[in-house]
Amino acid sequence: MLLPYLNTGKIEAGCDEAGRGCLAGAVYAASVILPPDFLCEELNDSKQLSEKQRYNLRGIIEKEALSWAVGIVFPDEIDKINILNASFLAMHRAVEQLTIKPEHLLIDGNRFNPYPDIPHTCIVKGDGKYLSIAAASVLAKTYRDDYMMELHKEYNYYAWDKNKGYPTSKHREGIEKFGPCPYHRKTFTLLPGGNIQLSFL
Repeated sequence: MLLPYLNTGKIEAGCDEAGRGCLAGAVYAASVILPPDFLCEELNDSKQLSEKQRYNLRGIIEKEALSWAVGIVFPDEIDKINILNASFLAMHRAVEQLTIKPEHLLIDGNRFNPYPDIPHTCIVKGDGKYLSIAAASVLAKTYRDDYMMELHKEYNYYAWDKNKGYPTSKHREGIEKFGPCPYHRKTFTLLPGGNIQLSFL
């Protein structure tokens, strides 16, 4: 069972991102404030859950959370500010949409750009330790998966329905054969051996 909070008696929001290691698509982040008495034995780091479990949990989280929100940073922004800063910006965008202002942020990972006027704690592998971060990981992952499934309809030769933009062999085969598309991150190494200078579709 994951821990319910870090600071007793404070309104905490867990934050996590999805899509940082992808070659294409936006990076998504979520921020979730759970009630103090929230219990859910199934909830865990989204990477430890099946797709079906993640979507089932999304419904529970959205119903029971005191507040939740999703922030998005698109590929053109990622290329301008780099993926690390884009991940932090996506979390900031999620936090600013919360209907309740948190008193503390629990951030998955070891680095973060401070959010104005809200203290934070970075927790390595926090999505496997705290309920609110795990909840954020589930929302970020499922909403990003939905987005990549929509992009797949437009560019099905990258197999985004299966790899969600991660650098699989099938994804890279599509890049090699058809070139990159507008959803690819231009500053990323799209093919092994260095970043290719291909014309974007």
